[in-house]
Amino acid sequence: MGPFAGKGTGTVVGTTFEIAGELRVRRLGYGTAQLTGPGYWGPRLTPGEAVALLRRAVERGVTLLDTADNYGPDIAEELIAQALHPYPGDLVLATKGGVIRTGPDKWHAAGRPENLRAMCEASLRRLRTETVDLYQLHRIDPAVPLADQLGTLAELREEGKIRHIGLDTVTLDQLDEALTVLRPASVQNRFNVLDRESEPVLERCAEQGIAFLPWFPLGNGSLTTGTGTGTAIERVAARHGATSGQVALAWLLHRSPVVLPTPGTGSPAHLEENLDAVGLVLTAEDMHALE
Repeated sequence: MGPFAGKGTGTVVGTTFEIAGELRVRRLGYGTAQLTGPGYWGPRLTPGEAVALLRRAVERGVTLLDTADNYGPDIAEELIAQALHPYPGDLVLATKGGVIRTGPDKWHAAGRPENLRAMCEASLRRLRTETVDLYQLHRIDPAVPLADQLGTLAELREEGKIRHIGLDTVTLDQLDEALTVLRPASVQNRFNVLDRESEPVLERCAEQGIAFLPWFPLGNGSLTTGTGTGTAIERVAARHGATSGQVALAWLLHRSPVVLPTPGTGSPAHLEENLDAVGLVLTAEDMHALE
């Protein structure tokens, strides 16, 4: 248990989840986007600092690392391999493909079969592995039939290059369409205590037992301010002697057992703070206040 044990009368949430019924991970993971610079372009830290951060996350028990080929581009995947290869047996690597970058904050969907295949194989080389545990379609390319995009990933799965397939940034209709083609192991949508637009997608994932990885779980930094008395989040944080960011992460863990937050940071102190949130037990009163 974390430093908050015994400070509430709520239910302790489950700390693990089995992606696709077989990849057991601790629900609070680590995202690598913040290892890159502004606009997800170039490096943010020195290689030594980034390697130390990744190793510390695993030392603290993280078993789910979320990354993408275009974080950098290439940089985040290369840092993971530099820091952790050969990988611990319980570490699950989740990466993404299907987007081409042309500059900071410039993203272009590229879902043609030849693009997806080339991206996946490049990720395997950078990660120094023959199979990626979870490969997520980073964006659905509107110019390519979804069945063709998922079909390519299914072929890569049959070839042993992908173990499980996921989706990133989808509507409920798109998820339902995908379910007619294959069963995604995961969905990664923007979702946090202040941004619940993807609530219907989360509900479908819960119904289907699909892992839901919320991106921007801390509101892109807007939920990491110190505690006070102004907002519901700050009031709950003050009652528990926690930070607003820890409450935001605990809310996600309490919200549904399929939610797997992977907050990212380039700060060692912030990493420790985030991972301590798993021990924060929110009460029914806390959850009601945050609703």
